[in-house]
Amino acid sequence: MYVQLKDIGKKFGDFEAAKDISFSVEKGKMAALLGPSGSGKTTILRMIAGLEHQDSGDVIIAGDVVNDIPAGKRGIGFVFQNYALFRYMTVFENIAFGLRVQKKSRSEISDRVNELIHLVGLDGMEKRYPNQLSGGQRQRVAFARAIAPNPGLLLLDEPFAAIDSKVRKELRMWLKNMIRQVGITSIFVTHDQEEAVEISDEIIVINNGQIEQIGDPREIYDKSKTPFVAQFIGNSHILPDYRTFKGFEHIPDGGQAVVRPEFVEAFKYDNEKFKSLIPYAESGVIKDTAFRGSYLEVTLDVNGVSLTTNRSPQRRPVQIGERMCVLIYRMYVMDGEEAFIYENQRLRGIDTEAL
Repeated sequence: MYVQLKDIGKKFGDFEAAKDISFSVEKGKMAALLGPSGSGKTTILRMIAGLEHQDSGDVIIAGDVVNDIPAGKRGIGFVFQNYALFRYMTVFENIAFGLRVQKKSRSEISDRVNELIHLVGLDGMEKRYPNQLSGGQRQRVAFARAIAPNPGLLLLDEPFAAIDSKVRKELRMWLKNMIRQVGITSIFVTHDQEEAVEISDEIIVINNGQIEQIGDPREIYDKSKTPFVAQFIGNSHILPDYRTFKGFEHIPDGGQAVVRPEFVEAFKYDNEKFKSLIPYAESGVIKDTAFRGSYLEVTLDVNGVSLTTNRSPQRRPVQIGERMCVLIYRMYVMDGEEAFIYENQRLRGIDTEAL
């Protein structure tokens, strides 16, 4: 493991920002610290960087405990959400800054900076200043500057927060490919679950200063283990009492559950494909629709509860107020501190994946 945190604790007055945080990141991997605002993820990142000092526990980088090593000597590159570029320096000068601090020769600096300018796709922009660049270009300069001194670890704090949606999506894939190409161990902070799922090798879900779950993106999404993760990941709707729904009547200890759009199918009563499933379906009324480009988001009122499903635009049109059959395949049932998937018992033996 290249980075390890062992029993890290941190308080600001009476506020506990980190509670016994322990995790590790393999060399060359990209890990995401994912959680809502105020969950403690940025504090954890700053403690790894040496910008904050933990009250207890150890930060270990490349096998060495770095608790007492200053930030500037930990061999870390840091990318901030506001770029933090030097306004009066050109692209070349910004990227060269860390190399000059290291007192590299002029030829070494030139070779390294030109290599990185090409790597981040900014050829021909060496003499431009930050105010002559777009947001996406500035962030590419920030990435290049952070990795120029060849740090062993790259930390990124909400790196795409200040960039518009379209460019943000393009930069995600660019960053993922760049990290793989360079082979640098990376940890980034985000509150955007789509971002974390798309580009990280591992996700560490943080809530109220504690780790809720650690796993790869597919595991976090498909096998949420706690009520918080089940609700935070995906477009989730909470069912106050799931035992009122067909197929879930006989679950003991009825309570709250979470349903995501992919757990729900809504179809018209005259749909021949689903006709045999009508006895297992609820009756719902369409409250709202939203066209999302590749799919239609349909919100329905089912037994007084709002549920959402995604519908292909190629299917027959639906209208607000239209009554539909609503089939719930599965749900996350929340039991104390745990969450688990429960399948619709009435659909046992039916291949719902083929529907």
